[in-house]
Amino acid sequence: MASTLILSVQDGSVSFGEKTIFDGLAFNIHDGDKISLVGKNGSGKTTLMNIITGERDLDSGERWVLQGTTIGYLQQEITPLPGQTVYDFVFEQLKKAGVEEENRYKVDMVIQPLELKPEDKMDMLSGGQLRRAALARALVEEPDILMLDEPTNHLDLDIIEWLEQFLQRYAGAVLCVSHDKTFLANISNKIFWLDRAKMRVAPKGFAHFDEWSTMLLEQEERELQNRQKALDIEVEWGSRGVKARRKRNQRRLAQMHEERARLKKDKSSFRQMMRRVHLGEMETDELGSRLVAEYFKVDKRFTSDAGHEKLILNKFSMRIQKGDRIGILGKNGSGKTTFLRMLIGEMKPDMGKVKLAKDLQFSYFDQKRRDLVPEDTVKHVLCPQGGEYLKVMDKTRHVVGYLRDFLFDAAMVDQKVGTLSGGQKNRLLLAKVLANPKSLLILDEPTNDLDMDTLDMLEEILSQYPGTLIVVSHDRDFLDQTVSKILAFEGDGKVHGYMGGYTDYLEAKRRRLTEGVDEDDFLAFNEPRARPRPAVAPAAPKSETPKTYKKLTYKLQYELDNLPGKIEGLQKEIEDLERRLDDAELFTRDRGAFDTASRRLAEARGELENAETRWLELEDMRAQAEG
Repeated sequence: MASTLILSVQDGSVSFGEKTIFDGLAFNIHDGDKISLVGKNGSGKTTLMNIITGERDLDSGERWVLQGTTIGYLQQEITPLPGQTVYDFVFEQLKKAGVEEENRYKVDMVIQPLELKPEDKMDMLSGGQLRRAALARALVEEPDILMLDEPTNHLDLDIIEWLEQFLQRYAGAVLCVSHDKTFLANISNKIFWLDRAKMRVAPKGFAHFDEWSTMLLEQEERELQNRQKALDIEVEWGSRGVKARRKRNQRRLAQMHEERARLKKDKSSFRQMMRRVHLGEMETDELGSRLVAEYFKVDKRFTSDAGHEKLILNKFSMRIQKGDRIGILGKNGSGKTTFLRMLIGEMKPDMGKVKLAKDLQFSYFDQKRRDLVPEDTVKHVLCPQGGEYLKVMDKTRHVVGYLRDFLFDAAMVDQKVGTLSGGQKNRLLLAKVLANPKSLLILDEPTNDLDMDTLDMLEEILSQYPGTLIVVSHDRDFLDQTVSKILAFEGDGKVHGYMGGYTDYLEAKRRRLTEGVDEDDFLAFNEPRARPRPAVAPAAPKSETPKTYKKLTYKLQYELDNLPGKIEGLQKEIEDLERRLDDAELFTRDRGAFDTASRRLAEARGELENAETRWLELEDMRAQAEG
């Protein structure tokens, strides 16, 4: 059965001064839609949400809303009232006689999963707790259209997973802006993509965004090439001259010049859309040893003001090797911050030792942004010694050009840090940390308040970083893209280590909980744990010999040894093909070469993916054989 149309905008336009935000804006929202709103920074996401709520009028066009439709949103800024309880704040808009029982049900359904206490005072909550209270309020109001702007910021992973399930069951429409790609993929069934003053709509969820958007951009690129070809024909005609210069010919010349101007503008817009950040080759300080840090039988406990003792680490042992890429998960208070503070020398263990490599140097992104001084200018943060140039990976860059890489306008270079938004402060601190990262790079919740474009840029930069990387994050897709080991802090001193990204961690955790398989892959120095035994253990025959692992066969070892070279060759071939296809004249000059290069690029990408997958399989077999 078709769902009910509850809001529609047709042929809408919005401008701010000379800048066009939307032109020909058209979209519909139906009951039950779960919409991912995506677009580059400054593409108009906030303006669109204001159009939906009615806070911003269209300059032209029509906005229609079904009578009685309610629209709610997640508050970004909250000013707590002294003495107001979480319960009073959450239900402030729902105070009706006789609904106390219903409200108590909603407390159980929403407030408790968000780890809030109804009786707590709002003015005593932390920033993260205030954020969760605002989310609880938005959810219990149950509007027909619920708009969420970065709802996963400052949430633990288990709360994010609960929120996903809640929104999947939500009866009304949801429109969500988020940098968390996994979250969007799990909740959405429609995409609104804001791109160069237009909206593109896909009747499918965010899981298909890359495939869908790539298809549209490739189609646009082909259209630009065809337009270029047609323009070349017109230019050739014009260059031959028109003796009579009749009006018809003059008009044709004028149309050619107009098309040339339009094509130049459209090509520039397309190149800007496809622009990638290239910061050059990274180098890192050499350490004298493969060892970066070693935790040996570390104990750490804290005692609260009420005298309660909390266990953080219990005989915890592990080594961090040079080149490790470790993602850290866990609830607040589970030990993540303690682990990091010991690593950078700000805290000592109660028992055991934390040994650090000699002359260890690190770069640290602190989610609390304590290194940013509100009275400093943006330029001073990057150039504290004065001037307008800074070193970025041993290359001299102008501060304005470098800031553009992090999506700052040139006009913001003299702006005070205290006037920046949370996302702008995060981008500025990332720019400072990533200009010249040391041999150990620690990022504590770097994705909070970032838009998707900055997140993609950060993933690309980290993929080039050759040093040791430690990332604390709740963003599952970001962890899958950036780390190869997971350290999961589960509270009460329990820490588990797994090879792979977040997806691999989930599978290993499932096996540990359902099958009793304990797979702490890289905590090599942990105290031995008692492993669960089967209910009935069959007696082994006396003649049975202990199980041994065979080494890889010569053929498999030969294949493993040669795969890195094959992968490197394919990567170079793909780069060469992409450079050839970047030539806008190739299609016109040699259609056959263009088609051949396009086909080979698709084949090479598939071969590279297969080779990387095979290398991982053989590495896993080798590790088991040696284990």
